[in-house]
Amino acid sequence: MARLLLVDDDAMLAESLAIALKQEGHEVTLLGDGRAALAHVLRAPPELLISDVNMPGLDGFQLTKKLRDAGFLAPILILTARDGEIDEALGLELGADDYVQKPASARVLLARIHALLRRETLRLDARAATSAIQAGLLCVDPERLEATYQGQPLSLTLTELRILECLARRPGVVQSRGQILEQIRGDGTHVADRLIDTYVRRLRKKLADLGADPDPIETMIGAGYRWARG
Repeated sequence: MARLLLVDDDAMLAESLAIALKQEGHEVTLLGDGRAALAHVLRAPPELLISDVNMPGLDGFQLTKKLRDAGFLAPILILTARDGEIDEALGLELGADDYVQKPASARVLLARIHALLRRETLRLDARAATSAIQAGLLCVDPERLEATYQGQPLSLTLTELRILECLARRPGVVQSRGQILEQIRGDGTHVADRLIDTYVRRLRKKLADLGADPDPIETMIGAGYRWARG
């Protein structure tokens, strides 16, 4: 069904997860080292990356950041046995798309992977009928998975792009965290509302780096966010 890369230095756990993924029809490459995974992805990008956090040399967070900085846009799912709340925020800050705390059953992991893949499939199916969205100085092109601000390209993860698309489609309209999550993760994946704030912080910094002043993403206290008109 999809080309997956699974990176985990726990060989026994990785093998069991790989078997479960292969039984679902996925093509799975298994690596136990973050540096090897970085080289592999840059050479032959998978459709989805699953990475453990605790690995020698290059951990999962460092791997995620390096890949996003290099322009890798496919979904990244983080596995970790550390404190969930801290790791979830940090993983998303660095560019991960989803998060599963270990120990996780193969059934749970498969459900999250399939949710991410379904979301990608739906987006690809809809691309042909989707035109670029212009909201003031922002232009979001869902078909090309690109966005620009003042004509300058924004380097975004897929989730960041979806949030911008969601806001740009309705400039001036306040959307709650729950409404935004429903639109970008409409497949039923469970993600806490508060994690939208993490994505918005990252988007604001990237927009500010391109000269956005004042901040075009407005916060309505107690209500949510909206893209400023004009």
